[in-house]
Parts: sequence; C-alpha cells; structure tokens
Amino acid sequence: MNTDKKLLLFVMGVSGSGKSTIGQLLAKRLGIEFFDADDYHTKENVRKMVEGNPLSDLDRQVWLERLNLLAKKHEGVGAVIACSALKNKYRAMLQKDIVNSLRFVYLRGSFEEVSLRLEKRKGHFMPPGLLRSQFEALEVPKEAITVPITGAPEEILCTIIKKLRT
Repeated sequence: MNTDKKLLLFVMGVSGSGKSTIGQLLAKRLGIEFFDADDYHTKENVRKMVEGNPLSDLDRQVWLERLNLLAKKHEGVGAVIACSALKNKYRAMLQKDIVNSLRFVYLRGSFEEVSLRLEKRKGHFMPPGLLRSQFEALEVPKEAITVPITGAPEEILCTIIKKLRT
C-alpha cells in the first residue's frame, strides 16, 4: 500500500453491488473518510431515477464534476468514494487532474446476484427496474481491483486490502 500518501479509492459497480457497505468498511479500516456519490446527485437526477428513467451522460456531467472536486480535495489525505463509475469516460472524468494515488475497486456481480440484493433493499431511490440499464452501460474496468460480491462483506474487505498491498 502507498505509505507516502493516503489513497483515493472509488468503490464502483452497479446499483446494489455493495458499494456503500464495502466503502464504509474500507474507509474505517484505512482510517480515511467515506463519501457516497449518491449524496452528490442533483435533485433533477434523483427525481429522474425515482421515476424509473436512466440517467444520460449529460445528466451525469455535473455529478461527475462534483465527485472529481471531492476527490481532488482529499488528494494526499485519502478518501473512499462509493460511485457507480460505469463507463470508462466517467472514470476518466473522476480522476481528471489527480496526480496519483487514485484506485478503482470494482465490485463484480452477475445480473441475477445483484437483482436478488435489490429485491431486499429498502429506502433507496434507485428502483430495481433500472438495473438492466446499468448493466448495459457498464464498461468493465481493465485497471481496477476486481472483487466478486459473492463473499461476506468482511471477506470482500480482506480481499481488497490484500490487493491494495500488492
């Protein structure tokens, strides 16, 4: 693990893959702050998703810019940000002008695995019906720590920590 500077980590994946749960555990373990990208959406984006409409690239622009500023603000002190980051161009926007120490952690799960999770989730604005559009938009990252979502949260956390150290 980088000992000179604290890491900036984006925990990414489709809705329901466990980004917030794993992100919070990871931040606690690393002693850095946690942020949920959902808190940075515009009211218009949240309304659109609540109505069951997927966001366009244009809808996501301001959101991604906000998250990039958040990451830059925490460069050198570290942070874990839970964010879908589905496309390569979104990830490029998230890391724009960040010199180093930024990593993506991809929580990989099948449509079936994530669907089961979403059926059990309560109180989130993202309806399960939008999951298909997220999988269609997903461009699997080549340069990320990839971890399957099939284990218990603590197992997933341990796998991520091991991979960060290599």
